[in-house]
Amino acid sequence: QVQLVESGGGSVQAGGSLRLSCGASGASGSFNRMGWFRQAPGKEREGVAAIGNRGRVREYSTSVKGRFTISQDNAKNTLYLQMNSLKPEDTAMYYCAAAPALFGTSLLPRDYNYWGQGTQVTVSS
Repeated sequence: QVQLVESGGGSVQAGGSLRLSCGASGASGSFNRMGWFRQAPGKEREGVAAIGNRGRVREYSTSVKGRFTISQDNAKNTLYLQMNSLKPEDTAMYYCAAAPALFGTSLLPRDYNYWGQGTQVTVSS
């Protein structure tokens, strides 16, 4: 049904920037709730940023607030995560997630029903 494909990951030095993209397709309705999650080896999946209400509301985890920006191009059904001032602790596999029928934001993995395969982000010191 819904397919999410992440891109833009890579390796960067601390203090650098990356922009992740997530293309969404296959849903009959609009992609109202979308988010970015990350998971480092040996750790649980963590909500990073979320966008909802057709892009009108945003939510960020404390660890990335002020450094990351989530945005959405509704015409293209594409989600973005601009990551600035990257730190080594940002190193993780980053996943795009969507809940097309829901409208608010959430940083809980259980509130999303579609997931991409992930893109690796590695930040070196």
